[in-house]
Amino acid sequence: MKNNAIATTCKMMSNLAIVNEMTAVRANVIANRTNSLAIGIAKSAMINELKSKMKNGVAHFFYCKKDGSLREAFGTINAALAEATTTGTGISRENYATCAYYDCQVGGWRSFRWETLVQVL
Repeated sequence: MKNNAIATTCKMMSNLAIVNEMTAVRANVIANRTNSLAIGIAKSAMINELKSKMKNGVAHFFYCKKDGSLREAFGTINAALAEATTTGTGISRENYATCAYYDCQVGGWRSFRWETLVQVL
């Protein structure tokens, strides 16, 4: 049974191109937090897709909040859209294994833990 799981994970990994070192770091952190390499790889790819969409405009996505409820979000990291409210400390949220985004519905910055991302539309 264990060999089948390893073979499946290897097959998934062969289909996934690690884009950069941060993608690998995310996959490892998520895998450690969820005890699943497959989930780590899948969610890391979803985060790459989400960040790409948010850089180019507003992205629609879902994640689980700390209290367990599902959060539907419309967010961006596009500088032109979020610049007026950017007052950061210069420390990236990536250092805390979270993804920061400007919430277009609320008008403020939010973040979520990498492993809580559920879906990117």
